Amino acid sequence: MSSGSAIRGSRIGSSPMRPDERSEPAPRRQVTYYCAAGHDSIIWFAAEAANPDTWDCPRCGQPAGLDPSAPPGRARTEPYKSHLAYVKERRSEEDAAAILAEALAKLRQRRGE
Repeated sequence: MSSGSAIRGSRIGSSPMRPDERSEPAPRRQVTYYCAAGHDSIIWFAAEAANPDTWDCPRCGQPAGLDPSAPPGRARTEPYKSHLAYVKERRSEEDAAAILAEALAKLRQRRGE
């Protein structure tokens, strides 16, 4: 007996219905993108959709552009930053010392020291 969550009328591995059976596919157009590694990728878009200037290459992951003679350069990878690094960008050493002193004063006051 099957569970109640199964979709009726479908089976595992079934293919989608053919476009000519009950509907007509939306009009599409192909756009070719070129990356710096020499890959060219054909991406399909809806006919009325605007194509982006860059697209990630499906083969190498680098940015790809519309101009085959001048593809965009490699993406610069940002190094991992810890939470402390972000805090140090926003606060100076003097601010950090003042905040720490204030927090310690509140803690000592609660403890009755």
